[in-house]
Amino acid sequence: RNILLVEPHYKTKFPPLGLMKLSSYHKAIGDKVTFHKGRITELSWEPWDRVYIATLFTFYWKATIDAINYYKYDVLRGDVSRLYVGGIAATLMTKELWEETGVTNIIPGLLDRPKLLDNNNKLIIDKMIPDYSILDYASHTYKPKDSYLGYATRGCPRSCKFCGVNTLEPNFLEYIRIKPLIEGIKKEHGEKQHLVLLDNNVLYSKQFKKIIKDIVDLGFEKGAKLNNRLRKVDFNQGVDARYLTEDKMKILSKAAISPLRIAFDTIHLRKQYEKAVRLAFKYGIHNLSNYILYNYNDTPTDFWERLKINIDFNKSLGTKIYSFPMKYLPLSNKDRSYIGGNWNWYFLRNVQRTLNVLKGSVMTSEDFFYRAFGSSPKEFHEILHMPERI
Repeated sequence: RNILLVEPHYKTKFPPLGLMKLSSYHKAIGDKVTFHKGRITELSWEPWDRVYIATLFTFYWKATIDAINYYKYDVLRGDVSRLYVGGIAATLMTKELWEETGVTNIIPGLLDRPKLLDNNNKLIIDKMIPDYSILDYASHTYKPKDSYLGYATRGCPRSCKFCGVNTLEPNFLEYIRIKPLIEGIKKEHGEKQHLVLLDNNVLYSKQFKKIIKDIVDLGFEKGAKLNNRLRKVDFNQGVDARYLTEDKMKILSKAAISPLRIAFDTIHLRKQYEKAVRLAFKYGIHNLSNYILYNYNDTPTDFWERLKINIDFNKSLGTKIYSFPMKYLPLSNKDRSYIGGNWNWYFLRNVQRTLNVLKGSVMTSEDFFYRAFGSSPKEFHEILHMPERI
């Protein structure tokens, strides 16, 4: 069969891991696979047996619907039986997606069971080795480069109202063997410098010690090098400070963690967060990254306070904590227009203009922070009220 894999033309730094696994699946059963980012024009008349379209966040709704309709009409000439859609938005808003596009082959959730796409095939797609070769033909530059991508756990036992993980990955799997994954990628696509794990709450796993041992055994111990360059391990979705005990930090510090990402979703977690940072420093992890949720139940003042805590740590401990503010949007929002109860569109716009200086991050230096966000909540509010040009 002739298979086309499509990622709509929205912004994303990570490669489409689901499509990479689909590519491996179809190649394993003898199909021809083509991957494309955005609209395909030069091959639009080719007879495709199936077209798979990935979806990402719901606020990319317009780009996603436009892509689906383009492939439905301009490529498949209205034959929706050959069109398959899956991913985050397809899982969170299955009914809405069907209503707007008429696509019947919407696949919510994970492809973690056999016979989901072909009744005569028992391969489990989610367990396939990702096909890195399709990225060689992508018109989009993905990051992180030169990294193994995978999971050591799946799901999260918590039910935070702002998070969609319970819907996307409803069953918490506390241990996934990453050794076969890494060895398979290495064999089929070459050795990678770094390891990026996309776990949503790895610290909750009772097998955490075993997970870190697997990582170390694979050559990602603290100080490990490949090609005379330091290797890095990145739990990219962040870790939960509420579960970061001293014993777990001691175990974690054995791996080449850089950076250690810690979520700081609310000022009410201040004690747990500060304890986690101090434990990281104690065990030699000084390069940290911090996810700061805002526009949810917070106020501009406590948003500023969470940023300031990181600046104070950088000054007193000598850490390098980069803050990454993340604007809350409801899981069903079809754009980025949502305004939280303690915010307004003008404040949100000015925060975004400030963050645009460094493409979304907050610098570690005290000088930059005071200039960009003010030296007090009062000054921050003054900045929020300034005309955009200023």
